[in-house]
Amino acid sequence: MENQTAVSEFVLLGLSHLLVLQHPLFVLFLLLYVTSLLGNGAIIAVMLAEPRLHTPMYFFLGNLSCLDIFYCTVTVPKMLVGFPSRHQTISFAGCLAQLHFFHFLGSSEAMMLAVMAYDCYVAICNPLRYRLVMSPQTCLLLAAATWSSGFLHALMHTVMTSQVNFCGPNEIQRFFCDIKPLLSLACSSTHLNLTLLNIVTGGIGLGSFALTLLSYLYIISFLLLKVRSQESRRKAFSTCISHLMVVALLYVPVIFNYMLSSVGSSSDREMVATFMYSVVTPALNPLIYTLRNQEVKSALRKALRRNCFLEKNN
Repeated sequence: MENQTAVSEFVLLGLSHLLVLQHPLFVLFLLLYVTSLLGNGAIIAVMLAEPRLHTPMYFFLGNLSCLDIFYCTVTVPKMLVGFPSRHQTISFAGCLAQLHFFHFLGSSEAMMLAVMAYDCYVAICNPLRYRLVMSPQTCLLLAAATWSSGFLHALMHTVMTSQVNFCGPNEIQRFFCDIKPLLSLACSSTHLNLTLLNIVTGGIGLGSFALTLLSYLYIISFLLLKVRSQESRRKAFSTCISHLMVVALLYVPVIFNYMLSSVGSSSDREMVATFMYSVVTPALNPLIYTLRNQEVKSALRKALRRNCFLEKNN
C-alpha cells in the first residue's frame, strides 16, 4: 500500500526547554564530539601504523573506534547546527536516515563488544589454540558479520517505519529521531513495528549481552579455578578490564533506559540515558583503552616521537 505521509518534517524538542543552558550545552556537545573524533581517530591511525598491534584484539578495537566515530556523527552535528536557532527541524527522509544509521551502528557496536569478549575468552582460556581459532579469516568474517547484521537490522526498521502514516503532531521528545518517540506520532497502526523492535532489537541486545556475560563468567571461573599464579591472574584481568568498562558504559544506560522504565518515568531521565550511550560513551572509549593499555600508550608515544623527529628535520 502506498504511504500517505502528510508530515514533511519533524521538530526535535530534546533540549529546546533548556534555554538558559543552550551555550554551555553547545560547548559540552562540541567538546565531546571533538574528543570522540580525535581519540578514536588516533587509535585507528596508531593501529594501522604499528605492526605489533596487528592482532585480533586490536583489529576489533579498530572496528569499535570506527563505529564510535560514525555513531556520534549520526546525532551530534545535527544537534550542534540546531543550537543557534533553538528549533531543530529535520525532514522526514532525514529522520529515517538518522534512525537507520543510529540503529545500524548501535546494534553493530553491541555485537562487536560481544565478539571482543569472545576474543578475550579464547586468548585467556585457550591460548595454545588462539592463533588457530582467531585466524585472520575468522576475524574478517566476524567483523563483516557484525557490520552486515547491524545494517540489515536497521534496514528492517527503516523500511517498516517508512510505511507508517504521519499526519498529525510532528514534535519528537528527543534530540534525534529515535524509533519509539517517532512511532508514538503515527496515525496508523504500529503494532508490527513495535513487535519487531521488541523481538529483533531486543534479541540482538540481549543476545550480545548474554554472550559477553557468558564469556567473562568463563574467564573468571578459569582464572579462579585453574590459574594459581597471582601475577598471571593480574595480567589476565588487566587485559580485559578496559573492555569490561566499555561494556558497562554501553549497557548500564541502555538497561536503565529500556528495562527499568516504569509508568510515569520522565522523558528527561530517558534522554539523559540516551545521551550517555550515544554521545558520552564514544568519547570515553578511547580514553579508557589508552589509559589502561600499555601497548596502546607505548604506540602512541612512539608515533608522537616520530612526528616530532620529522618536524625537527623539516
